[in-house]
Amino acid sequence: MNLAVRDTALQELMDDPDCDPVALAATLRRFDLVNRAIGGWGRVWRRGIRPRLRDLGRPARVLDVGSGGGDVVARLAAWAMRDGLEVTWLGIDPDPRALEVARTRESATVSFAATDAAGLREAGETFDLVLSNHVLHHLRAEEVAGFADDTRALSSGTVMHADIERGPLAYALYGIGITALERGTFLRTDGLRSIRRSYRAGELEQALGAPWRVASPAPFRLLAVADGDA
Repeated sequence: MNLAVRDTALQELMDDPDCDPVALAATLRRFDLVNRAIGGWGRVWRRGIRPRLRDLGRPARVLDVGSGGGDVVARLAAWAMRDGLEVTWLGIDPDPRALEVARTRESATVSFAATDAAGLREAGETFDLVLSNHVLHHLRAEEVAGFADDTRALSSGTVMHADIERGPLAYALYGIGITALERGTFLRTDGLRSIRRSYRAGELEQALGAPWRVASPAPFRLLAVADGDA
């Protein structure tokens, strides 16, 4: 397996509009376990998101772009409530199949909508913080700059985009570790394809350009951070 360069020709099964809807729903639901295990969001919450929300000194509004099945934003909302922070969370995804799963995770502070970052920017929306999980590697090269610009325009605070870091060890360990969860889902096929489509830190910094900074908050993870422009 050659992981020296991104394999952008690969398409993930879940991105196919004609994929098995039962397997897709199962995949989206089970992403919760995968993201808990390897997503690194606990550290991002403690070191990045929670301090920023506390420093506001007022109720906050946070956007999750490409929220998929909604597990990441629902978990962040639970942590905010636990830590006594008053936050309203919005997850957006243009795929109605993902929204059907995500809306099972709605609560008094978490909602979901069928739109994208460009649509919210056009509508004049702004948020205190904007984030995404596993969106960047799905984008075509010509889409990255526009996505980065739209998300910065939506944030009056910080923007954080989390993704996988491509590498042979990540590929091998995921291929082994996902076995117990893969039945009836696209988790194995799409997870391995995601790794092959993903960036390395220097590649992502180059793709995003200034003022983005790319760090590694956990093994095999990247976090691109920039100040908002709203």
